[in-house]
Amino acid sequence: MTNTTHFGYQTVDEQDKVHKVAEVFHSVAAKYDVMNDVMSAGLHRIWKAFTIAQAAIRPGFKVLDIAGGTGDLAKAFAAKAGPGGEVWLTDINESMLRVGRDRLLNNGLITPTLLCDAERLPFPDNYFDRVSVAFGLRNMTHKDAALAEMHRVLKPGGKVLVLEFSKVAAVLKKPYDVYSFSVLPWLGQRIAGDADSYRYLAESIRMHPDQETLKTMMQDAGFGRVDYFNLTAGVAALHTGVKF
Repeated sequence: MTNTTHFGYQTVDEQDKVHKVAEVFHSVAAKYDVMNDVMSAGLHRIWKAFTIAQAAIRPGFKVLDIAGGTGDLAKAFAAKAGPGGEVWLTDINESMLRVGRDRLLNNGLITPTLLCDAERLPFPDNYFDRVSVAFGLRNMTHKDAALAEMHRVLKPGGKVLVLEFSKVAAVLKKPYDVYSFSVLPWLGQRIAGDADSYRYLAESIRMHPDQETLKTMMQDAGFGRVDYFNLTAGVAALHTGVKF
C-alpha cells in the first residue's frame, strides 16, 4: 500500500506530493519576491523583520535557514553573525535556491548554500545556535519528521523559529477566503503567468496546522518554552521553541 497525503485540497501519494510541490516552486521562483510583495501588501517583510529580531543572532553564531528560498532571512542572519559566524541557506528546490544564492552573492555575502530535504538534514547533532524556517513547513510531507530534525541539529539552549501562514481571526475569515481563492490566483496569472500554483498556495495554508496544533507538534518534537506570536490577526504566526 502507498501512503497518501494532501497537496492543497487533493489527496495524493506521498512521492507525488514531493514532485508537485517542486513544480510549484520551479514555476514561481523567478517572480517569488514580486508576488510576495503584491499578495501580502509588503507585510511579509514586516513579519520577517520581527522573526529576525526574535532570533537575536550574535556574532559567531551558527545558523541554519531551512526552505530559505530567496534568502531574506539568511541575508540578515549572515550580517548579524559576522565573519566568525556560519549561516547556511538551504532549500529542497533548486530553482529557489539558485535565486537565493545569487541574491546573497549580489549583496556581497558568501555563505554556504545547500540543496537538501528538511526531513533528512545532512548536519551533525547539536551543531546550530539557531534554526529557522519561513513559509516552508506547510509544504513538507512529514512535518513531525522535519521538526524532529530541527531539534536534533540544534545545540542545547538553541532556538528554533517557524514563521508560517496560520489561522486568521474569525472576523477576517470571509474576506480572507475571497482574497485567497479569487484575487490571489488572478494575481498569480497576471504577474507570474501561473494561477494554479497560487491556488495551491492558498489551499496549503488552509491545510496547515493552526497555531495551537503546531505548538503541540513542536512540544512533541522535544522543544521547550514553545510560544507563538500572531501576526496581522493570525494571517501569519511565528512559533519559537528552545532545545533543553
